[in-house]
Amino acid sequence: MAEAVVGQLVVTLGGALAKEAAIFGGALLGKEAAALRGLFGKICDSKVELESMQAYLQEAERFKDTDKTTAIFVGQVRGLAFQIEDVVDEFTYKLEDCRHGGFAGKMKKRLKHIKTWRRLAAKLQEIKAQLQDANRRKKDYAVTGRFASSARSTNQGQALHFTRDEDLVGIEENRDRLIRWLTVSGGSGHGLEQSSSKVTSVWGMPGVGKTTLVAHVYNTVKVNFDAAAWVTVSESYRIEDLLKKIAAQFGITVDVADIEMRDIAESIHNYLQGKKFIMVLDDVWAARVWSEIRNVFPTSNCTGRYVIISRKHEVSLLATRESAIHLEPLHAHHSWELFCKGAFWNDDGKECPLELQELTWKFIAKCQGLPIAIACIGRLLSCKPPTSAEWENVYRGLDSQLTKDAIPDAHMILKVSLEDLPYDLKNCFLHCALFQQDYVLKRRRITRQWIAAGFIREKENKTLEEMAEGYLAELVNRSLLQVVKRNHAGRLKHCQMHDVIGLLALNKAKEECFGKFYDGYGSGAFSVEGARRISVQGENLEQLSRSGAKQLRALHVFGRYINIDLPKPILRFSNFLSMLDLQGSCIKMLPNEVFSLFSLRYLGLRDTNLESLPEAVGKLWKEVLDAVHSKLTCLPNSVVKLKKLRCLRAFTTSRSKIGRIRGVKVPSGIHHLAGLRALQSIEASPEFLREVGALTELRTFGVCNVRSEHSSYLGNAITRMSHLIHLDVGAATEDEVLRLEGLYLPSTLSLLGLTGQLNKTSTPQHFSSWSLLNSVTRLYLAFSNIDEGTFSCLCVLRALSTLELVQAFEGKRLDFYAASFPKLRFLHIWGAAQLNQVGIEEGAMQNLVELWFTECPELKFLPDGIQHLAALEKLLLKDTSEELVEKLRQKRDSDECNEDVMKISRIRNVTVELSQKGLWKRIRWSSLFTRSWAVACQAHADHLDHNLNENLGYSLD
Repeated sequence: MAEAVVGQLVVTLGGALAKEAAIFGGALLGKEAAALRGLFGKICDSKVELESMQAYLQEAERFKDTDKTTAIFVGQVRGLAFQIEDVVDEFTYKLEDCRHGGFAGKMKKRLKHIKTWRRLAAKLQEIKAQLQDANRRKKDYAVTGRFASSARSTNQGQALHFTRDEDLVGIEENRDRLIRWLTVSGGSGHGLEQSSSKVTSVWGMPGVGKTTLVAHVYNTVKVNFDAAAWVTVSESYRIEDLLKKIAAQFGITVDVADIEMRDIAESIHNYLQGKKFIMVLDDVWAARVWSEIRNVFPTSNCTGRYVIISRKHEVSLLATRESAIHLEPLHAHHSWELFCKGAFWNDDGKECPLELQELTWKFIAKCQGLPIAIACIGRLLSCKPPTSAEWENVYRGLDSQLTKDAIPDAHMILKVSLEDLPYDLKNCFLHCALFQQDYVLKRRRITRQWIAAGFIREKENKTLEEMAEGYLAELVNRSLLQVVKRNHAGRLKHCQMHDVIGLLALNKAKEECFGKFYDGYGSGAFSVEGARRISVQGENLEQLSRSGAKQLRALHVFGRYINIDLPKPILRFSNFLSMLDLQGSCIKMLPNEVFSLFSLRYLGLRDTNLESLPEAVGKLWKEVLDAVHSKLTCLPNSVVKLKKLRCLRAFTTSRSKIGRIRGVKVPSGIHHLAGLRALQSIEASPEFLREVGALTELRTFGVCNVRSEHSSYLGNAITRMSHLIHLDVGAATEDEVLRLEGLYLPSTLSLLGLTGQLNKTSTPQHFSSWSLLNSVTRLYLAFSNIDEGTFSCLCVLRALSTLELVQAFEGKRLDFYAASFPKLRFLHIWGAAQLNQVGIEEGAMQNLVELWFTECPELKFLPDGIQHLAALEKLLLKDTSEELVEKLRQKRDSDECNEDVMKISRIRNVTVELSQKGLWKRIRWSSLFTRSWAVACQAHADHLDHNLNENLGYSLD
């Protein structure tokens, strides 16, 4: 993707030219000024040349795989663009170096760099000559009219989520078979049988929909099990890591840093004893995986269901007799249906116009029934005018990508979608390929890395962060990334790359010299040469050669137990490194070589054992310093020199009862970091709170250890943060009162967390003043001591989608009046010791999806009016009164219709848990009733419209 390289470089050159005014505005030596003017002139020439080249490359990119002349030229342009980038980065690096040291040292460097500026200008002149020479040869040997029959695809809305029920096509028979195998024991036909195990397998070619089928079934049946786990294995698995993932998925708490593999296995075995459980092993490449872990799982006094997903037939043979599904490509009519759902998603009937039917069949023939290919092409066409001419252009574009009419796999068809991306999105997408195959990409982390890498530009009055989130949403929309999790407001939180797409992207990243990965398992030295970015996905760095390190721009290390000395040779020669991500590693200190990386923009230290940062950190040119869940307690004085910092996050989860996080101490002078957008989470002090008000660009702000005497300082500071979106305030102790009298929240606020007691006298008035906060979607209150009257004042937050009260409500009755909280989707009441009644009027919380009551021991009745919550899908009652638990469990032994059960009969997922002296009792069921029990309920309440077509599953243990 030379076009992406060139596009990014044009932006970089623009940034270099922007320095011109600042440099010549100061006092320069005569020779220094002349040398710099010559360099800037060459940079300007290069920018003009590359801007002219970019449009051509957009077309040439599509033909380089089938035309050697074009491929050679594109490769030359890419290589020359990298050389220009090296020149610009060296210029920036040397310029930054001049700013460090005393007066005499700075003058010496400036005199020394005069030769450097001349050398770099000469290098750009040489590169320009090579570029023109390559362009001449391309014109001499080009075939005219090469691009005449092709139109550039500029798809803006390709999207198909395979996990959506409405888009599942052609899986009905296999779905029913799989559900039957997982829920019915051999021969009984009456549900799961105790002390039985069964292995099923689903296998087939990449992109055929294996994971889609199993995920749909898994989400359908897992409510019938006590424990469920979905684990991606991948080709280069390690048994120890695999067991850790299995334990984590089952919710088994282990110290993953120190525990031995035998102990993990024993923990899993003991946890699953006496339970009904299901486990999916996705992307299994070798049959030995099962033989290496099967003894971990109990075989007596339990019911185990295992589903193995693989591309290989030999792996499918692990299944219990006649319990394997060979998933084959879709039949023609199913392919037609899936294609039309993608291509005509915006049409009510999703029907293909008569004039496009012949072309549709041609596209379907190209895809050969492969769902992932059909989805990509369908969504690509959905963004085109539905005319024969437009579709014919796209079809010819497919022909230019393929050497055969038949498609051997999905890779070539997916390349069309990949190359349809704008250059900035291409860079963002290839960046995602550098993560591990089954890695869950978190929104904040990935977008901040894109910004630090320079992939994001501000435009349309949007911030870099807003643009980056838009790019992420677009990649999801185009099915190049899949949604793993959204928050309760529907905002994308976690996503993942499909394995087939990931393989294509990784190969593309290597081919384009964007980046490659090193797993530590190969033989011989691994050179970073030929790649701008390296992803180290192993702990053995000894074979990682420093050759080519000078051109390295990013280093991602995923190994947890790496030797801190091993990366030093790479860091020593990577002068232009802009991104260093060590998240998850066990390092306690940073190598000294890090503090010579003047170009560093992103330093990732999350989840490390880092205990301190030296003063040398002030030398770095960072935009992001992420040390969340490290062991840092304070930041060095020099951190206030990092004036380009946009994000500073350094806190960890607190084990104390008060508050959720433990913050860090910052030195005086924090007001110098005027460009900060995120600051979390800082221990409060009068000096800090007086300074932080100067950070008016903050979007995210977290402060802890707040005392009553800090109130005026805190209020004054937050009042000045006119762009604030996320605010967290935590008191120093449980007895500390957070005084809100002077706290005026900005209208931009969306997420608000308050941890600490509130003043009972002034709180109702203050809550009422929040009526102007039309953007607040999430509210977290802890230890607030609010009562019935105070709670009713929160109804002014009509945009609220998530409300969490953690040991915050001290009243006996909680009422939700008609029309209150119209957009609320998630409500969690935790630790309400006196709460014994909940009333819900008809019309209240009409969009509520999840309702949780935790540690409410006096709650003896279901909420009065819970049947009015038509949208409610999940109800959790954990450690409420024993009376309520007993009422709900009685239905197990009687066909008589229980009134309380009737109230919640529509809810898909109901879980009741009670812990007594370490003993857990649980009742879990879905809202799908047996016919015999349903008849009694229908006779008792004819007005209820039950869905009575499936079986009721529940368990009590």
